[in-house]
Amino acid sequence: MVMKEIRKIVVVGPESTGKSTLCEKLAAHYDTIWVKEYAREYLLKNGTDYTFENLLDVAKGQLRLEEESIQELTAKLKSSPAQKPLLFIDTDQYVMKTWCEFVFGKCHRLVLDEIVKRNYDLYLLCNTDLPWVKDELREYPDLESRRQLYNIYKDIMINQPVPWAVISGTHEERAQAAIKAIHELLK
Repeated sequence: MVMKEIRKIVVVGPESTGKSTLCEKLAAHYDTIWVKEYAREYLLKNGTDYTFENLLDVAKGQLRLEEESIQELTAKLKSSPAQKPLLFIDTDQYVMKTWCEFVFGKCHRLVLDEIVKRNYDLYLLCNTDLPWVKDELREYPDLESRRQLYNIYKDIMINQPVPWAVISGTHEERAQAAIKAIHELLK
């Protein structure tokens, strides 16, 4: 049996731009799994008064979740020929880099090293055109900060080699735009 190559699609963008919702919808649409954002779990457990060193723990936790999901999907691919070889990832080390630099003005070496080492097939950059939704973890309700963060992510996307697409509109429009971008990738 020939093993299918896993295609890794990363969803990035500022907080409250629908990244988790999009990953969940895409995973359901393609009948596959997705990697949740570790920062939510970490901050819910440890609180939102975090330090620069705490962000290294978050980065390591995100990497661990990604590796565990790759192993889970690899096992499914071996046992089910119909399984789709797509993995959706909510947040990667570019997000960690942006977070570290935006809040603390510096970034952990591990985060930078992992950006260089990791290979992805497509990035979906979520725009700030959804209304900001307050929850106990979110920090930047003002549109100016959200746009500033979006522009940082857009600059990153422009300056890296992986194909990427801007995802805008309602949750349904975002899902459709993402599916279109994935279709182009899989051609």
